[in-house]
Amino acid sequence: MVEVKFKEEELELVKKAIVNSIRERVKKFNFKGAVINLSGGVDSSLVLKLVSLAIGNKKTYALILPEEGITPKEDVEDALKLCKELKVNYEIIPINKPLSAFKETLKDIKGDIDWGLTNLKPRVRMIYAYFYANAKKLLVVGTSNKTELLLGYGTKYGDLGADIYPIGDLYKTQVWQLAEYISIPTDIVKKTPSAGLWKGQTDEEELGFTYYQIDRVLYCLVDLELSVRETSELLNISENAVMDLYERIVKNEHKRRPPTITKISRMCLDKDWRYPVERF
Repeated sequence: MVEVKFKEEELELVKKAIVNSIRERVKKFNFKGAVINLSGGVDSSLVLKLVSLAIGNKKTYALILPEEGITPKEDVEDALKLCKELKVNYEIIPINKPLSAFKETLKDIKGDIDWGLTNLKPRVRMIYAYFYANAKKLLVVGTSNKTELLLGYGTKYGDLGADIYPIGDLYKTQVWQLAEYISIPTDIVKKTPSAGLWKGQTDEEELGFTYYQIDRVLYCLVDLELSVRETSELLNISENAVMDLYERIVKNEHKRRPPTITKISRMCLDKDWRYPVERF
């Protein structure tokens, strides 16, 4: 039986490891605090609380950036309630105006405009986070988890744009588990996962599998380093389904790496030079 969940006794250690890594990163680079784009979903809520535990509520900033007419009201309400409960700094800024300005400017461009505009939303939110970070000397904390990073389920230079990914080594199943452990409100933990890109969108419907199914497959392929066939046999899942997820991992590798540099010199920066070396 393959289970991705942590053992009960491991949860406190995982929490401490993440909290310490956030605290060390803020301290090492002399940031005055950290900022998180808070959607009201479980990933960003978990990250907000971990950051607050690491550096204190007065140094923690949350940006709630809804798209009015698309973002569910309960997401904004849940995000606001959590900010008040944790007593962190927060602002609510609807992104409709900048989106409208982009749409007006880009309306004559030919191509898949709708897909471009869909990805524009997380990119606008990223701009707000970095503007806020520059203005207040803050670290931008990302909210992507291991499942999303492996599948490329995120927007390059959008929600994937951040200085650190504190929950980037946790599968979605483990995110839910840790969120429950540190007492994130049940309404948030049990909420149907959604990137909020359009009305009624859900992650699992878009991905074509449940997170429980996805995480077990990814764990076998990545952590246990099994082949597609071995994973299929171990989990009793069709080889085609496992292959579909494996191909997504490969296809989206570019989202997990900085842009490739064409090698000309002996010391190409993305292939040969590794400095400074960081251990945390």
